[in-house]
Amino acid sequence: MSSADFIVNGTMASDLPPLPGYDNKPMPDYFPWISDFWLSIVAPHICYWVISGIFHLIDVFDLFPQYRLHTPEEISQRNLATRWQVARDVIVEQIIQMLTAAVLSLTDPVQMTGMEDYDVAVWATRIRLAQRSLPTMLGLLGLNAAAISKNMSASHPLLAGALAGGHYPFLTSLDATSAASVPAFATWEMLLAKAIYWLIIPSFQMWAAVIFLDSWQYFWHRAMHVNKWMYTNWHARHHRLYVPYAYGALYNHPVEGFVLDTAGAGLAYKISMMSPRMGILFYVGSTMKTVDDHCGYALPFDPLQHITSNNATYHDIHHQSWGIKTNYSQPFLTFWDKWLGTMWQGDTTLKYERTRESARLKSEKKAASAKAQ
Repeated sequence: MSSADFIVNGTMASDLPPLPGYDNKPMPDYFPWISDFWLSIVAPHICYWVISGIFHLIDVFDLFPQYRLHTPEEISQRNLATRWQVARDVIVEQIIQMLTAAVLSLTDPVQMTGMEDYDVAVWATRIRLAQRSLPTMLGLLGLNAAAISKNMSASHPLLAGALAGGHYPFLTSLDATSAASVPAFATWEMLLAKAIYWLIIPSFQMWAAVIFLDSWQYFWHRAMHVNKWMYTNWHARHHRLYVPYAYGALYNHPVEGFVLDTAGAGLAYKISMMSPRMGILFYVGSTMKTVDDHCGYALPFDPLQHITSNNATYHDIHHQSWGIKTNYSQPFLTFWDKWLGTMWQGDTTLKYERTRESARLKSEKKAASAKAQ
């Protein structure tokens, strides 16, 4: 017998409100012109290139030079990979991600709808049952819950009912089937149940996914810097971009891309037990954050750079030769760097000025050499 059946049977032999019936059916696609299956596969990558394209236009037309982390000379002089090489490797990783997303989607059960009101009522029932412990708890504090409830019954009937152990004889409704008078939930019980079902549980799932992904990426990322073989054969490719830019966010060796990004996000989705639609939001959100962390701009009006301290400025330090052994955290939070002592400490102003000046001199030297020829 399932817990839901137990609760239903329990309501028949107690003063608990009856649970509503439901008609469970497959959930229709969110958009009429694309299935949720294909949306989960392509949405993160459409988002990747749209946001990258915006930052690329900002870069090409030099729209916000005052917010650049690096000068155009640094991009041309310091990076060891061409933009074509970067775009090619990103597309390879995205193909791998789309294939993985398709496999994960096919392993998901069909998302159903129609039980939402029933599930909310189950939580309301749990809240009602939890109130039965209040008299005992108050008794441990030396308080007479029954007497307090009786004194408050006229002025605060709902509070009195809660103190009485969830006893609300004045709350009734008509049963939809038999038209008989049956117990009903208090408004506050239903509001709390809806908050748990629609807000608290999804928020917990999202946070669980974020914490898992951050933990997964921190320790794998750090391992790829500690282990010389993994760094040389896998991770060094990403660090050919000393000056990151938006669409270079997924410029990785295919193995690193799969282990760090694809597997990490997929496991976070599965472990957090998100719904497929929540998974789409998680994938899109993590993609947006990854692109933004590599955008090369400290834009004051960019909300993604102010949600947490892990932003483009923070991650850019890791891409510099002098900061490569720090700031491993990505893409959301920085707690592992803080707890394990790998967060960059100190001012970076002079270091950035030196690299800018060095790139400027190299650019001028190349220009002079080309002119002389």
